[in-house]
Amino acid sequence: MTVVQGTRPRVNAGRLNGHIAALGDIGRGPGGGVTRLAFTAEDVQGRAYVAGLMLEAGLAVEVDAAGNLIGRRRGADGTAPALVLGSHIDTVVNGGAYDGAYGVLAAVEVARVLHEEGVRLRHPLVVVAFCDEEGAHGTMGMLGAHGFTGALPAGFGEERDNRGITIADLLAAVGGDHLRLDEAAWTRDEIAAYLELHIEQGSVLERLGVPIGVVESITGRLNLTVTVEGVAGHAGTTPMEHRVDALDAAARVLLAVRSIAADEGIVLRATTGTCSVEPGMWNVIPGLVRLGVEFRDVTASALDDAVARLGELAQEIAKATGTQIEIGLGARTTPVDCHPGLRDLIARCAAELGLSSHRLPSGAGHDAQIVARIAPIGMIFVPSTGGVSHAPDEHTPPDQLTQGADVLLSAVLQLDGGLVAGR
Repeated sequence: MTVVQGTRPRVNAGRLNGHIAALGDIGRGPGGGVTRLAFTAEDVQGRAYVAGLMLEAGLAVEVDAAGNLIGRRRGADGTAPALVLGSHIDTVVNGGAYDGAYGVLAAVEVARVLHEEGVRLRHPLVVVAFCDEEGAHGTMGMLGAHGFTGALPAGFGEERDNRGITIADLLAAVGGDHLRLDEAAWTRDEIAAYLELHIEQGSVLERLGVPIGVVESITGRLNLTVTVEGVAGHAGTTPMEHRVDALDAAARVLLAVRSIAADEGIVLRATTGTCSVEPGMWNVIPGLVRLGVEFRDVTASALDDAVARLGELAQEIAKATGTQIEIGLGARTTPVDCHPGLRDLIARCAAELGLSSHRLPSGAGHDAQIVARIAPIGMIFVPSTGGVSHAPDEHTPPDQLTQGADVLLSAVLQLDGGLVAGR
């Protein structure tokens, strides 16, 4: 079949939204939230459902050694690299039905439309539901994407989650094999481009009234542990002027973290997400506090600048409060840019469908930023109602979900006709 401009196929809106609703029922709790943690029975059930849809879409289905669920469609050119579409279907605890799952199901719908319409692409088409994007039970997160890019460390299968279960056993539960992880790795020559369709998980598009987001970059993030040491003492007998209160100092650190983003604009986002206090009693002055801090930005240099600035502010706070403050570096994810040609392609596809678009960064992490190590990446966003995500009220109207999938389908067809410059 030859597809010409003006007669391009469209996705089946009712079918796509029905599949989203059906997958969302797997792991749904009494309060409406979805809990489908990677490697659990709910995850296995969800994967089986998606695998069935892949088969209906004419895809050959397999699970690679890293636990990724993969559907493949041959291309007319046996030597051409693949066009890869994907996201994930695992959720956080009491999350929503759209994060990740929408991107996978829309990719399957794209494959099904091409199958039903008899459209034979020159390139192979590959749909991936990446394993364990969310980092269930303390695993690394984006585990499957790391395996897909050959980035898992030697001996990874012997590591354990926070329940003491080995990665080897977790992977085996979904059909993976820690002894063959090298076989899951793709190379640069095997992938022409990677596209990921996702809900925004923020409120920018909704506030602008724009249906399509063209992601320019995916923020990197840096985790820190800030340890504040003071002197524990009796809450009733120690005068205020004689106290070395670790929580008092930690509260100032928390405000300093916020100011680094909100006031000084060094990074896009700064969050203090955890706080532990010792000894943690009503009648004892806190002697030790640990804060979990995260910085996010689209440039690595900004993350470094934020750490340096926090160090300066921490020294000032320590001096003013008589405490000792140490900052420990934790996990770091490198920010990445989406491919300029793919950004332009997505915007053009939206315009051809009569849809306005807006370019914006992604504040959340995605499998795409890991795949960027081996392939050009592009991301399409659709609005999130109220900017809510990772919560039961996560929602995007069905018509906007359909519009995003149509842009994805159009991008695949245009990519197949000629790859973007700068591959």
